[in-house]
Formats: sequence, C-alpha cells, structure tokens
Amino acid sequence: MAQPNKNQQEQKNKLSPNNIPPIGEDPNKKKTKFNIYWIYGILFLALILYNVFRTVSTVGIEINQGSLINILKAGDILEDNATNKEKKGLIVVRNRDFVRIYLNADSVKNKTAFYKTIVNDQEYEALKKTITPQVYFNIANAETFTKQLDDIYKDHPEFKRISPNFVEEGEIMSDLLKTLLPILLIGLLFVMMMRKVGAGGPGGGGPGGIFSIGKSKATLFDKGTRVNINFGDVAGLDEAKVEVMEIVDFLKNPKKYTALGGKIPKGALLVGPPGTGKTLLAKAVAGEAQVPFFSLSGSDFVEMFVGVGASRVRDLFKQAREKAPCIIFIDEIDAIGRARGKNVMMSNDERENTLNQLLVEMDGFGTDLGIIILAATNRPDVLDTALLRPGRFDRQITIDRPDLVGREAIFKVHLMPIKISQKLDIHKLAEQTPGFAGADIANVCNEAALIAARKNKEAVDMSDFQDAIDRVIGGLEKRNKIISPEEKEIIAYHEAGHAICGWYLEHAYPLLKVTVVPRGSAALGYAQYTPKEQYLYNTDQLMDQICMTLGGRASEDIFFGKISTGASNDLQQITKIAYSMITVYGMNDKVGNVSFYDPNQDNTFTKPYSEETGKIIDEEVRKLIDAAYIKTKELLTQKKGDVELLAKELLKKEVLFKSDVEALIGKRPFEEKKLLGIEPEDVVTEEPKNELPEELINPPAI
Repeated sequence: MAQPNKNQQEQKNKLSPNNIPPIGEDPNKKKTKFNIYWIYGILFLALILYNVFRTVSTVGIEINQGSLINILKAGDILEDNATNKEKKGLIVVRNRDFVRIYLNADSVKNKTAFYKTIVNDQEYEALKKTITPQVYFNIANAETFTKQLDDIYKDHPEFKRISPNFVEEGEIMSDLLKTLLPILLIGLLFVMMMRKVGAGGPGGGGPGGIFSIGKSKATLFDKGTRVNINFGDVAGLDEAKVEVMEIVDFLKNPKKYTALGGKIPKGALLVGPPGTGKTLLAKAVAGEAQVPFFSLSGSDFVEMFVGVGASRVRDLFKQAREKAPCIIFIDEIDAIGRARGKNVMMSNDERENTLNQLLVEMDGFGTDLGIIILAATNRPDVLDTALLRPGRFDRQITIDRPDLVGREAIFKVHLMPIKISQKLDIHKLAEQTPGFAGADIANVCNEAALIAARKNKEAVDMSDFQDAIDRVIGGLEKRNKIISPEEKEIIAYHEAGHAICGWYLEHAYPLLKVTVVPRGSAALGYAQYTPKEQYLYNTDQLMDQICMTLGGRASEDIFFGKISTGASNDLQQITKIAYSMITVYGMNDKVGNVSFYDPNQDNTFTKPYSEETGKIIDEEVRKLIDAAYIKTKELLTQKKGDVELLAKELLKKEVLFKSDVEALIGKRPFEEKKLLGIEPEDVVTEEPKNELPEELINPPAI
C-alpha cells in the first residue's frame, strides 16, 4: 500500500479533533479572512466620519444680528436676487439656523463708512469685490427670528418690509444618510442575526443559515478526510467485527457475493449497553471502507420547526445517492426511531413524520441500491417494529460487555500510549474488572496514569491500577472523613462478616480485598471480590451470594447484639434478588413456574396478578431472606474467632488483601480441595428449602 506523503499527513493534522470537516468543504482550501463585507463596512464608516467631522463652510461674511436693523434702515437688501431668481435677499436657512442676506453691490461700494461699522477693513475689501455681496448671522431658530423681525417692522414702520424666504440647505449625501442610516442599521442587525443562526445558534440550519435549515447535518468522510481508526484499534468485539467487516468487504468486492445470488444487507443495527464500543466500531468502518461515509446522530434530525426532520432525511439520502455506493451511520437512532402510537398523550407528530420518511427512504417504493445504513442504540426495546424488520435493518449486531479475553485485549489497546511497569500483569487486571465495558477500562487506564503521575513515579505499576479500580468502583478515597472509634469498629466487623462468608461459602466469589477506608458519598468500607465468568446461576450459587451479602448485618448482630444502618445497600440488593427469583424466574414452589415480568410493557406499575398472589409473594420473599439470614448467622457463629481476628487486623491496617487473609486464617478450603482433586463440599450443613434468583447485578423491576 502506498504511504501518504508529508503534505497529506499535514493536511490530516490540520483537521478538527474528530476529523470532521463540513460537507462540501475542501480541507486544502484556506479560509479567506477578507471579503466583500469588509469593503461595504469601510465605505459606510467613511461616509459617517465625513459627515460627522467635516466643517460646514458658509459663503459670505459673518456679522452680528444687531446689524440687521442698520441694514434694513439703509435699504440695501437686494430684493431681486440675481444669483437665484426665486429667492429673495433675506433668506432664513432653517436646518442650519442662520440668516443669509444678499446686498446691493453698488451700495456696498458707495457706503464705505457705513459697512466698515459692520465688518472690519479686510472683510469689507472682500465684500466689495464680490459680485453679489453676502453677509450672514446665526440665530436660535427660525420661529424666534420671525417674531423678532415682526417686532422690528412694528417699531420701525418706515422700513421697507421684506419677507424672509425659508429654505433648507444641505448636501445630497447628508440627506441620504439621514434617510438610509436607520434602514442600514436594521439590515446590519438582521444579517448578524442570520449569521448567528447559521453558525449553530438556536434553530440554526448549519452552513447557509436559516435558509438551509432543511439541509442534512451529516458529516461526510470522503477522499482526503479519512478517519485514523481501523479494525485493529477495536479490541474485544471479534464477533461484531466479523459482521461489519463483511459489509465493508461487500462494498469493496461486490461480485464476490452477487455471483452467488446474494444481496447486500441494507442496514445493520449495533445494539449494546453504553460504553461497549458501538460508535468506535462505526468509526473503524469509516476508516476501513473505501467508500463515502456519512455520520450523524438521531438528534440532528430534530428541530423546532415542523417538517424539518423529514426534509433533512430526504436531503441526507439525496446526498447519499450522489455518492453511492456509500454508508450512512446514525448514532443514537432511538431519538427518532421510537415506536409509534404506543402512548397517544406523548405522541409527537414531527418525530413520527421524520421516522416515516426514514422508513420510506430505507425501503420504500423507489428505494435505491448502494446505500447501507449503520445505526447504534442502547435502547432497542423502544424502537419501532417497522424499523427493525428485514429489508431495513437486516442485521442486529449485539455488542455486549467484553468477557475475560476481550477485556485483556482492550487493556492492551489502551495501555499502548501509557508507560507501564514490566511487572504489570494484564491478565490479572482483566480478572479484576468483570462487567467493565470498553469505556470503563479506558477510564481505569487513564486514572492509573494520573495516580502514578501524582506519586511522581516513572512507570505505572499494579498498585496504581488497584487504586484506579477502587476509585471507579467505590468512588474517591476519603481518609480525612471523621469516624468515631465505635463506628470504625462496627464497620470493621461488618466488612469482616462479608469477607468470612465469602471465604467459607463454596459458591461465593473469591475475596480480593477488604477495606474500612471510606469511599464516595456513602461507602464507609467494602469488600471486593473476583467474580467468575458465568452466565447461568443455580440456586446453590445464588444462595451463597445472598448469604455473603447478609454477612455484614449478621456479624453486627452476633458481636454487638444490635444492628446499624450500614447494611442498607445490602438489603436493597437481596430484596431485588428475592423478588426477581419468585416473580420472574419461577424459583418458588408455592408461587409456581410463572413469570410476571414483561419487558415490552410500558407501564411497570401494572401488576399482572391478584392481591392474594401478591400476599403470597411477599410471604415467600420474607421466608427466603429469613432462611438465608439464619444460614449466615450459623456460619459466622462457627467462624466467630476468624471474624474477630480479621476485624482487629482491619482496624490496624485498614486494608487487607487476599494474601493477608490467607496469612491470618489459612487458604480458602475450596481452593485447597480443588488443588488436591477433591470435590469440595459446602461448609454449611443446613440448606434452606427456598432458593434465589439470577439477578446479581441489576435485576429487572417488577
């Protein structure tokens, strides 16, 4: 394969963090910072500055307003203005607040002594040389001057009455600015608002502003915009990779499949809990496929305007047809793919219209070939059945939490950029993180690196990962939390009860660590175990897990003769397990082999059984828990010395590991018997009649 040259690599590095340039944008094209709007702005600003700072020059010589009486008395005002026939000699300029007077040129030349009393010698010489001499004086306003002129004529009836001519003088640009300035300001504000909307504001339609609101927001990965993630970066999802790799291979080599009459799947739905790698797998498809790849989320179709969602679906498939063959990836498709008509009160016509348009585009009357739809969701139960049928999403690829082998592979991927110790046991890390998804493992690796850096270490070792796992599971360690000696003693015996129950019960998980150091907001101490990789649980195993959970409460009862609130979380877990056993898994003789749990039922408060049956269920749950509690107390009474020894050691060291427990009370009996090839027997002699359910992590609600 040809290696990319240096310029191509630099262009990739200049892309956004997610390598997602907008559709149609050339990544090699430099953005122009200076455009035509700058020219408009500069011209507009220049016009405003010119009209603000320019000096208004008035033709003529400025005189005092009091000289008007002498001029009227002399009768030198030119009535017939030679310069402008329709204007008289006495002109009031209202918009400039001054009066202009045209004088008789001969009178100015002959009455030298008179005019020299009005102006100085230099101004008189300039006035005398003018063909039409002009003088002017400023006034307060036109109305006041008119009243003053009427008063002069009343006081001096001998003066020849000359009516003033009221005019407005100004430049064309000044008048235009006064008219257009408000319009221009409103227009500028409107343009700014549209640009704000187009830049991603509320109601924005992406590039092109509000006028392109019906356009698709999908990100296009085409030539020059490849994603730097491939299938080698995806670990722990081997089965899912095979499924999607087949789709990629079909696009690369279609004849290999069509020669046998096969058809390419139209869609594949990635289903799994959060953090298991659904979006990562889609990124790997984008990196591996040599075809255009459109990526967007389900919420990108939703908008505040009616009809926008369906319009964006049409535009998305229009672009896809132009690029076919191609792949469209819709993340969190449950945002638009929820089942229609289940709840009339909560129905949304806009969302349903968007879904209807998507259904038609995926497999309708005029469906095109060459477009494959990938979608991801962690809520497949809420999706519409029409969306899940073959022909639209032909395959549902389940991506579950990784097993031991998968977790080990994921650890290797996330540990590549981390400087780790040579003694680090990755297999042991995978064993200690059951139920962890890929995102959880990435978080553990990052936390371990931060903890090691905080301790000024040169490499990340096993202890840092232990602290990171504790932090992810139990929360932040709080050694400064003030706990009285009496409370600390109760916590120590409580955790010792858990540990001893897990140590001597055959089907309980092996103990890894027990501590009385407070963590998080509520945990005052906890015991950590190493769960087995199993998917089915029999009643003996479930009973041992229940007894181990009750070990803390039973220990408090034995050693202190009273109980505390420290077992609240334990009681919640066993209550869920007990009810799930009886109402979901049919593990009770009296209730029978029935299940009252319906995963497709929206209203979880509906009880599909009578009140009499409900009473029986409550009674059987109490009997079950009471029997487990009796079994736990009997075990801890037999091993009372071990509990006390372990509790006192916890008060001294605060944290005990499996090796410490082995040094105190010996190896776990079941492990010794397995090493010798002897079939282990349960330490506890009595077995309760009722048995427990399978829900150890998160049982379904009833």
